[in-house]
Amino acid sequence: MIECHSKKTNMMGIFTVLKWKGRRKDKDSPTPPPHDEYRQYLEAQFVQERITDTDFHSLVSLPECLDRNEWLATHAVSFFNHVNLMYSVVSEFCTNETCATMTGPGNVQFCWTDDRGKRGKETGPQYVDLVTLHIQKIISDESTFPTKFGHQFPPTFEATVKKIHKYLLHIIAHIYHVHYKELLALNLNGHMNSLFTHFMVFNSRFDLMEEKDYEMLNELLKALIKQLPDPNQNERGDAPQQMLRT
Repeated sequence: MIECHSKKTNMMGIFTVLKWKGRRKDKDSPTPPPHDEYRQYLEAQFVQERITDTDFHSLVSLPECLDRNEWLATHAVSFFNHVNLMYSVVSEFCTNETCATMTGPGNVQFCWTDDRGKRGKETGPQYVDLVTLHIQKIISDESTFPTKFGHQFPPTFEATVKKIHKYLLHIIAHIYHVHYKELLALNLNGHMNSLFTHFMVFNSRFDLMEEKDYEMLNELLKALIKQLPDPNQNERGDAPQQMLRT
């Protein structure tokens, strides 16, 4: 990979203040969201929680010294590490008994498809373990995530990043849906909001997701985007307009 140090890259470390040690071609299986589903993370007092006032729209801009694939690779690895870290904080509460299925807001169910194309419903921790091992294998593969000088990214690299990010979104959705109370108890809801906002602004900038992919968290996302410090940034050409639809 090209070595290029940018102040923007350093901002990826804002989430490492956590010191906790923790331990598919697939499709979602949505069910109609119950009208009385309580989503505490949508309350105004919690939406406002964040750990940084960083302008994420500027932060995710591609530095002139890097090519697009290099920037995508850097962020895919970093987002994987941060999402994994956030999950590790609540992992002791995510068991086969408490999370018999891997669900997100609206009771959306995330199913795993193995290498043979067999699709099944795993428990929450089983699904996260499968995703973690799968992503770790991908980012450790030199032919997919090259780290040596002269090695090129494969033509399918961007599609691989899209798949990785979709898996990471499933974990984020599960944390908000099932384990938000643990985040509140540990005073980490601001960390989660900042991570999710950064993650989705990046995805929007580089067209890595479709609206249907994050529909279960769209209401939260729009609320978080409105909390960004510069009220004029939503009018810029680089702002994630599709995330701001009402």
